[in-house]
Amino acid sequence: MSFLGQRWWLVGASEGLGRALAQSLAAEGAEVIVSARDSDRLTDLADSLDRAQAVPVDVRDATSVQDAAARIGRIDGLVYLAGTYWPMRAQEYDADKVVTMLDVNLLGATRVLGAVLPAMILADRGQIVLTGSLAGYRGLPGAIGYGASKAGIMHLAECLHADLRQTGVCVQQINPGFIRTRLTGKNSFSMPFILSPEAAAGRMLAIMRSRRPTGAFPTLFSGLFRIGRFLPQVVFDRLFARRA
Repeated sequence: MSFLGQRWWLVGASEGLGRALAQSLAAEGAEVIVSARDSDRLTDLADSLDRAQAVPVDVRDATSVQDAAARIGRIDGLVYLAGTYWPMRAQEYDADKVVTMLDVNLLGATRVLGAVLPAMILADRGQIVLTGSLAGYRGLPGAIGYGASKAGIMHLAECLHADLRQTGVCVQQINPGFIRTRLTGKNSFSMPFILSPEAAAGRMLAIMRSRRPTGAFPTLFSGLFRIGRFLPQVVFDRLFARRA
């Protein structure tokens, strides 16, 4: 699969993985539309790329999403990368932060899909990439809110794929492990196999090119999480649960 000449909308592209993926897609010859709330960072990014456009958007605001989609027009592909995160145990439960994580990470994706999916279905062509996380495979300690939002993204992508798999619209869910970003900088625990945004973008691009319904990385680390879905709870707890 070639990205040459395609138009891709990356939502959540002002920093980290989104920014690196925008750079990688542009290097492949794609026209890239980058969106996030930070218009200054977006403009800096778009100015550094060939055939790039910055369109600020707040994924928590349905009107902002609809206006951005109308301004952008036809696209060949969408990558939803917008996300926010606070490490949180049940003992530190903060309802406002939980709601924000669900709103940005999950509900934001549904708003963006509502703005672009009907046109793709009508044209019977397009590619949708939803960014999940290894944290979405099963409940983990310290992942209140974030894990639930990513599990929701993964389930949403599976439902979309089930409905659209025999059409021209390709749906993918990609589940990264730890990536060195401002958000993972909040973690005080060890993060095995952590990747730079640039290395993670390379893995993302390879999965996008394959058009496989699902993908996860790093391979060894993600395999542990995928297997973990099928373990009895008592075994899973011994392997994954940190003491509260």
